[in-house]
Amino acid sequence: MSGPRSLPVPGSTGAGGAVSDTLGRPLRDLRISVTDRCNFRCVYCMPKEVFGRDYPFLPKAALLTFEEITRLARIAVSLGVEKIRLTGGEPLLRKNLHELIAALTELHTPQGRAVEIALTTNGSALAHHAQSLKDAGLTRVSVSLDSLDEARFQAMNDTGFPVAKVLGGIDAARQVGLDPVKVNMVVKRGHNDADIIAMARHFHGTGIVLRFIEYMDVGATNGWQMDQVVPSAEIIERINAQMPLDPVTPAYPGETATRWAYRDGGGEIGVISSVTGAFCRSCTRARISTDGKLFTCLFATTGHDLRALMRAGGTDDELADALAGLWRTREDRYSELRSTNTRRRPPAGQRIEMSYIGG
Repeated sequence: MSGPRSLPVPGSTGAGGAVSDTLGRPLRDLRISVTDRCNFRCVYCMPKEVFGRDYPFLPKAALLTFEEITRLARIAVSLGVEKIRLTGGEPLLRKNLHELIAALTELHTPQGRAVEIALTTNGSALAHHAQSLKDAGLTRVSVSLDSLDEARFQAMNDTGFPVAKVLGGIDAARQVGLDPVKVNMVVKRGHNDADIIAMARHFHGTGIVLRFIEYMDVGATNGWQMDQVVPSAEIIERINAQMPLDPVTPAYPGETATRWAYRDGGGEIGVISSVTGAFCRSCTRARISTDGKLFTCLFATTGHDLRALMRAGGTDDELADALAGLWRTREDRYSELRSTNTRRRPPAGQRIEMSYIGG
């Protein structure tokens, strides 16, 4: 992994000033990885042959503390961030995560609106933590679930973890009022694409929004090949043939999922066309890694070390200027450039792994 770039320090951003990048994209969403550890070894993210059980994950001292995360989040909110999503690894492996969520729920935009706090989890520990997450003020939860078929699900997570426990976590989240729950299914041809219809039928009419995600070329360890991608158009075609769908107008500019509603009133699904339908032009997301590096693209090769600035005694104004300066010079549009020739993957270089940067 290449080292962090130096931080530019432009002039003061001004109180409550929203920032935009070189393509006019505002900073609106912040994804924060709270741990690089995970108890799954999903084949598309943290394959076991690379991330064995004894993989040397970051030492505790390298991780941002809850206080440091909250500080960076508060500064990001002053620059325009309205939504914060906690990711990993598996975020529920971070001890006392509910305490961080409680601190983040105190944040408000310069206009006085509460910041939306969301969480993405593999669901393995969700049943145990659902109540504390709700009590802490968590706004939304998304659960990764790649199949309902036991054999295929265990093959995907590669740890023998049973699907029933993930479904139990989803049920627990709904029972405590973490609703609506979203379920994310990464579709990989030849692995779990046979389960598309079964997943759609299972969640039809439940109020749970199921989202199908194209298998992405994140990192350099998952052996990504274009012929393993099931295009969103094909997913919609398969479901529509059995359960008719109608398109839904986006809820807000820059929404990652294209939404479809069941014609019979049974709810909706979404597809995230991260490979075949790049949405770089409307991307408003920044990511902070577990050890405090800022990444302006999921497919970045280097990060910008905000932790070093904080631990060297940097003031809030210096952190705000650094973050704003990085966003203003942002010109990332990897997926858009890649989509001009989706049959050939660009050189991986030292692309950051999803398990490190967060999804």
